[in-house]
Amino acid sequence: MKLAGRPATWTAVAAVLVIGVATWLLWPSAPQVRAQDQMIQVLDGPGDDQRVTLDASFFPPAGGGRAPVVLLAHGFGGSKQSVREPALRLAQEGYAVLTWSARGFGRSTGQIALNSPDYEVKDVRQLVDWVAKRPEVQLDANGDPRVGIAGGSYGGAIALMAAAHDSRIDAIVPQITWYDLADALFPNATGQGPQSGVFKRMWAGLFFSRGGPTPAGPAIGAVTGAAADPGSGPASPGDRAARPAVPLTAEEVRCGRFLPEICDMYQQVAETGQATASAVETLRRSSPISVPGKIKIPTLLLQGQRDSLFPLGQADANAKAIAATGAPVDVAWFDGGHDGGNGEVDWIHEETLGWFDHYLKKNAGTGQADSAFTVTRDGGRDPGTRRPVQLHATAARYAGLSGTGQTPVPISGPEQQVASPPGGSPSSISAVPGFGGLAGGSANLNLSVDMAGQSAGFDSAPLTAPLQVTGSSTVKVRVSVEPGGSSPAGTTGAAGDGSETTAAESESTAGGSGNVADDSGDGKAGPRDVTLFAKLYDVAGDAQAPILPEGLVAPVKITVPEGGSAEATVTLPAIDHGFDVGHRLRVAFTTTDLGYSTPAAPAVYKIGLASPAVTVPTYAALRTPSTAPAWWTWVLPLVSLVAAAVLLLAGRRRMRDDHDPALDSVPLRINGLTKAYGNGELAVNDLSFTVEHGQVLGLLGPNGAGKTTTLRMLMGLIHPDAGEIRIFGHRVVPGAPVLSRLGSFVEGPGFLPHMSGRDNLELYWKATGRPTEDAHFAEALEIAGLGKALERAVRTYSQGMRQRLAIAQAMLGLPDLLVLDEPTNGLDPPQIREMREVLIRYAAQGRTVIVSSHLLAEVEQTCSHVVVMHRGRLITAGTVSELLRSRTPVNGAGPRLEDVFLDLIGENA
Repeated sequence: MKLAGRPATWTAVAAVLVIGVATWLLWPSAPQVRAQDQMIQVLDGPGDDQRVTLDASFFPPAGGGRAPVVLLAHGFGGSKQSVREPALRLAQEGYAVLTWSARGFGRSTGQIALNSPDYEVKDVRQLVDWVAKRPEVQLDANGDPRVGIAGGSYGGAIALMAAAHDSRIDAIVPQITWYDLADALFPNATGQGPQSGVFKRMWAGLFFSRGGPTPAGPAIGAVTGAAADPGSGPASPGDRAARPAVPLTAEEVRCGRFLPEICDMYQQVAETGQATASAVETLRRSSPISVPGKIKIPTLLLQGQRDSLFPLGQADANAKAIAATGAPVDVAWFDGGHDGGNGEVDWIHEETLGWFDHYLKKNAGTGQADSAFTVTRDGGRDPGTRRPVQLHATAARYAGLSGTGQTPVPISGPEQQVASPPGGSPSSISAVPGFGGLAGGSANLNLSVDMAGQSAGFDSAPLTAPLQVTGSSTVKVRVSVEPGGSSPAGTTGAAGDGSETTAAESESTAGGSGNVADDSGDGKAGPRDVTLFAKLYDVAGDAQAPILPEGLVAPVKITVPEGGSAEATVTLPAIDHGFDVGHRLRVAFTTTDLGYSTPAAPAVYKIGLASPAVTVPTYAALRTPSTAPAWWTWVLPLVSLVAAAVLLLAGRRRMRDDHDPALDSVPLRINGLTKAYGNGELAVNDLSFTVEHGQVLGLLGPNGAGKTTTLRMLMGLIHPDAGEIRIFGHRVVPGAPVLSRLGSFVEGPGFLPHMSGRDNLELYWKATGRPTEDAHFAEALEIAGLGKALERAVRTYSQGMRQRLAIAQAMLGLPDLLVLDEPTNGLDPPQIREMREVLIRYAAQGRTVIVSSHLLAEVEQTCSHVVVMHRGRLITAGTVSELLRSRTPVNGAGPRLEDVFLDLIGENA
C-alpha cells in the first residue's frame, strides 16, 4: 500500500520544517533586563530629621538609552519583590523602572505611617530626585524626570498622594485603592460620614496584622492586592535566617513597625468600634480627599469589582476629584480586587502600558482616548478550553455611579421585626475579608448567609425583561426601635471586644457608643443609633440560593428618636450585574455582618420601606463586544473544502482497504510491529505473534514492556512506525471498518458520572451507529452483575463496579475479538473468579480474548496462551502449559507461571 505523490509530500514537509526552524532562530527574543539593587537614603518626618534607608531595585530600559521611568509601588504588607514581575515587563517594553520597599516593610528601615505626607510622600519625592540623576532616565528639565507611578492598594494610594505633592510626576495608574481611608474603614451608606460610620473591623485587623510582628508562617496576602512574596512583611524570611532571633519588646509586640501614634489610633478605634475625630483626621491626611484640586495629571483608575475593602465608590470619588481639575481621567472596573477574582494580570499590564505609552512616551494612538470607562463582564466559557472569558464593555464617557439613566423597580413587603443579637453573634455573612485572596479567588464564590430573625427582605416582581445594573442603587427605609427589646444603656461596647462602655465614656467618643446616641444620665433612654447592613440580591427562584453580587454590603447607621421612627436614603454597593428575565430583585437589611463591628447590647428593630421602589442605575452607553464567532470561523470550512478538492484534483487518493483473504479466519496477526517514543527509545521493537479462534491470550510483561502501546496500536489509536496489524485479514488503520469486530477496555473507563450505568451503555451503543438489536444488552448486563445499581448514577459506583461496567461495555455487540487491559482491577476475589469464568466461556463460543494483566496467578488459571514482552521485544509465545513444562520443578513443587515469567525477564538471577 503506497501513497501517490509521496516524494512531493515529504518535500513539502521538509520545506515547512526548514521555514519553522529559520523563523525560530531569527525571531527576536525578549531583551534581557537585570535589576540593580540599591539602598537609598532619605530624610523624612515633620522636621525632615528622620533618616530612613529604602531597599530599592532599579531596572534599566531593555533597549538602552534614556527612557521615561515608572515608579512601581507595592501593596500593604508587601515589598519590592511583590512587584518584580510587572517591573520586568515594563522594563522589557522600554521603560526604566524603580521598585522599593516602603518604610516599615521588607528590608527598609523606618516605621509605617500609612502614606503620610510627612513620611512616605516625602520618601517618594526623594526617589524622584534619585531617578532624575540616573543616565538611563529621560528628563523634561534639570532634576525633572519623565516619570509615572503605578501600584495597587497601598501602592495606589501613594501614587495619588505623591502626584498631589510633586508636580514633576507626569501620569499615574492607581489600582484598587482609596479616596478617603476614614470612609473606607468607617463607611455609612446614608452619607453622614465616617464619624457616624460602621467600623470595618476585620479588614482593619488584617491591615494592622500585616504591619505587626512577622509570624513564622505565610501571612495573608489579600491586603496587598498581590501575592505574598519572599521579602514581604516587616522582616523577610531571609533576614530572620541571617541573624539570631531577638526577643521583641512590649512595644514591638503591641505595635509592630507602625508609628506609635498610628498604633494608638488603631488600638482605640478597635476597642470602641467608633471613629474618633482625631482618627478621622489622621486617616484623611493619608488620603486624596485631603488634597482637593492638587492631582492634575492624567490618571487611569483601575478598581476591582470584588472588593469589600475599597469598593468602586472609592475610585468614583477619585475620578470626580481629578476630573474637576480638567486632567484626563479614565476608569476601569475589572474582575478582581481584595476579595479575589480573576485579577486580569495581562489586561491590567496592557492598560497600564498603553496609558504610559500615551502620556510618557507621547505615542499617538495609544492610551484610552476612545473609552473613558471600561467594565469587565462575564463572557461565559471558551468552548475549547472551558476557561472563563472576560469581555470588556466600553463607553466614551464615565458618568459615575448614578449611570446614564435611573430605573425605579417596585419592591414590596410588610414591616418586619428583626433582632440585633447580644454580642452581635451569630453574625450574618456577606464576604469573608481575606478569604478570596487566600483561595485564589478565580471563582465568584457566593458566601452570603443571612441569619434567621436578623434580616428583613423586600422583593420585586419577576422581571419581564433583562436588567443590567451598573452603579449604585438607592432605597429609602424606615426604622423604629421596638420597646422592651433592648438592654439598658451602659452595656454598649462593640461586638466581639468584650468591653462594657459606660454612658459617660460613650459621650467622649465621636458619634456615640454605637447603640445609644444620647443619654442624659437621668435613666431615660434617648435616641438610639441603629446599625444595619443593606444588600441587593439577585433571586432566581426557590430552587437556587439568592446571589449577592460580588459579596458587597452597604453598612448604615441611622439615629432613631425615642418612641419614634427615622427614615434614611441608603446607597447600595456599586455593582455591574445583569438580572435575567424571571429573576427578582431583593433588598435586604440585616442587623449583623461578620466583617463589621455591631452593637453588643441586644435590641429589636422594625424595618419597613419608606418608598416602595429601589432605584437602579443603568448605563446604556456601555457597549459589550459580541461573543459571536469571528468572520473567519465561517470562512475556514469553505477554505478547507477547497483545499480538499485541490488535493483530490492533484491526484491524492485515499488509502484502499488492505485485505489478505488468506487470513480471514485469523482473529489477529501482528508482524514486525515497531513504535518509538519522541526521544527515539523503542516502546515496541519488531513484535510478531498470532492469535487464533477460541484462545484466551495473556499479554504479559513488566511495566514499560510496551503492552499498552501495543494495545493502542491494535485499536487504531496510534500509528506504528513499522510493521502491521491485521484483524481477520484486514490491516488496522484509524477508522478501519474491521475495528467494529473489536471490543476493548484499555486505560480505564470513561463514563458520564451523572448518568446511570444503563444509560451510559445505551449512549455508548447509540454513538456507534449500529442497530440496537445488535448490542445484546441482556448478555452484557448479565456479565456486569450490577443488579439494581445499573439504575444509579455512575458517580456513586465503587472502583470495582466501574470496572465491571466497563467490561460490559466492551462486550456490547459480542465482538469477535475482545481486548481487556487489567480487567480485574478493583474486583474482589469472588468477582475475579466470576470474571475468569466469563472470559473462558466467552472464548469457548468461538471468540477470542486478549488480556493484559499483572496478576500472573489469575492469568495462569484464565488464559490458554501467553505472549511475554520485555523492553518492547517478544521474549516467548505459546500455551501456558508449555511454559510451565519448560521449568524444572523445585523441591517437588510444580512450577508457577510467576517463576517462569521472572526467569524469562531475568529477575530470578
